[in-house]
Amino acid sequence: MFIGVPREDHRHEHRVGLSPSSVARLTRRGHTVHLESGAGDGAHFSDQVFEEVGAQIVYSKEEVYRRADLVCRVGWVSVEELEMVKPGLALCGFHHLAVAPRAKVRRLLEIEATVIGYELIRDRDGHFAILPPMSEMAGQMAVQIAAHYLQTEVGGRGILLGNVPGVPPPTVLILGAGTVGRTAARLALDSGAHVILIDDALSKLRAASHELDGRPVTAMANARNLGRYSAFADVVIGAVLIPGSRAPYLMTEDMVKAMKPGSVIIDLSIDQGGCVETSRPTTPENPTFVAHEVIHYCVPNMTANIARTATRALANAATPYVLEMAEKGVESAIRTHPGLAAGVYVYKGELVNQQVAEALELSATPLEELFSEGTEA
Repeated sequence: MFIGVPREDHRHEHRVGLSPSSVARLTRRGHTVHLESGAGDGAHFSDQVFEEVGAQIVYSKEEVYRRADLVCRVGWVSVEELEMVKPGLALCGFHHLAVAPRAKVRRLLEIEATVIGYELIRDRDGHFAILPPMSEMAGQMAVQIAAHYLQTEVGGRGILLGNVPGVPPPTVLILGAGTVGRTAARLALDSGAHVILIDDALSKLRAASHELDGRPVTAMANARNLGRYSAFADVVIGAVLIPGSRAPYLMTEDMVKAMKPGSVIIDLSIDQGGCVETSRPTTPENPTFVAHEVIHYCVPNMTANIARTATRALANAATPYVLEMAEKGVESAIRTHPGLAAGVYVYKGELVNQQVAEALELSATPLEELFSEGTEA
C-alpha cells in the first residue's frame, strides 16, 4: 500500500503522523511511505532519518495526497488540503468532526473520503486504543502548567502547587475521572496538593479512588458540588470527554465568577469545545486570558508542544492499526476489526457517526448498513 505522511500545516502543530520506527515497520513489510520533506522537523526527526528507514521523501503536499491510498496525519485536514485529496482516499488522524465546520464535513462527503478518527478507535476489548497516551501526557502537562500560572509574576495567587509544613495545601478540582483526570490527580497528589475528583459515573470514581489509594476526595458531578468545590479551588482542570461529541459545559460563568481572584482554569476539553462556559481556544503564543479575575489556559492539542515524545507515543499506539489497514486493505480491515470500525466518521463519502450528525444537523447511515448494501450488491 502507498501511505502518505504530510507535513502538518497548522501553525502550532509540531508532531508528525508517523515516527521513524513506525515507517521502518511498514517499509519492512513491503509498503511504500511517501513523506513530505520537513514533516518531522518540529519533532527533530530529519528527512535523512526517515530515508534511512525506507521512507521516500517528496517535496510537495499535493504529491503526498495524490500518491497515497492512506494518509497518516496528526490533526484535522485543512481547507487547502481538502482540495488535494483524491476521491476515495482514507485519512487517519485526530479529526474531532463534532466541532468541525459543517462545510468541511460536507466536502469530505463530496470527495468520497474515508475518515478515521484516532480519538474513537478501540482495541478488541473495547477500550480506547490511541487516545490514552495522549491523555496521559495532557494530564501531566496540566499540573505543570497550573503550577506555573499560580505564580505571582504571571498573575496567579502566589501559591506553590505543593505542600509546605504549616501551610494548608492548594486545592485542585478535576472535572472528569477518565485517563486525563486520573493522571492529573496522581501528579497533583504527589506534589502535595489537596485533590477533588468529580465525575458523573460512580464506577469511574470508584476505580480512580482504588487506583490512587483513596487519596483524592471524590464527588458526583452535579451543580451543587461543582458550585461548592469550584468556589474554593485554586486550580480547576477540565478533563471531560464524550468520544465523538462536543464536551458539555460543566462549569457555568456564574461558577467562574465565584472563584477566587488569581485562581487558574486549565480546560483540556477545549479540543471538543471546552467544558467551562467562559473558555475559548488560545494559542501557545498567547496561551491564557483572564475572565472574572480567573486565569484561563485553553490551548488545543497541547501535546503538540512536546512534539518528539508525543509523536513517538502516538505512533506506538496507532501503527498496529495502520499496519492492519496496509496489510488487509482499508475496507477489509474496517470490516474485520470492530474497534477500527468504531473510529470511522465517514466511509466512502457516507457519514456514519451519529454523534457528528446530531452536532452538525446532518444525516448518518450506520456503517453496518453500508456493509450490508455492499454485500448484497
